[in-house]
Amino acid sequence: VEQTLNNLKDKGYRLAVATGKSRRGLNRVFDDTGLEYLFETSRCADETTSKPHPHMLEEILNETGLTSSDAVMIGDTEFDLEMGVRAGMDTIAVSYGAHHVDRLTAYNPVLIMDRFPDLESWLVEKSLNRI
Repeated sequence: VEQTLNNLKDKGYRLAVATGKSRRGLNRVFDDTGLEYLFETSRCADETTSKPHPHMLEEILNETGLTSSDAVMIGDTEFDLEMGVRAGMDTIAVSYGAHHVDRLTAYNPVLIMDRFPDLESWLVEKSLNRI
């Protein structure tokens, strides 16, 4: 995961986190993994309206100056994908996460990702500069 995120950042992709975790929970993850430096910004459920409401993503877009067409929401739950759709973003479903992929396909993701490195190859293929 870290290598893929580093590769994306090195290629100029802008990365952000929109999580259902609390800020304290996300900070714990960042402390445990050391990956915070890879992300331009983040929003947590205790800071704004939580998923599936799109406000979390709207705040990230406003902060970064991007539009929904400049971004893609990657998620492993129906809440993630619904939030992305409601924000007007393309979505990518992670098949190995919390919700079974059959539940995620209802949101018409542009990609169903079976391995995290698949993200980099897909983005490069699409030549997308997205968050």
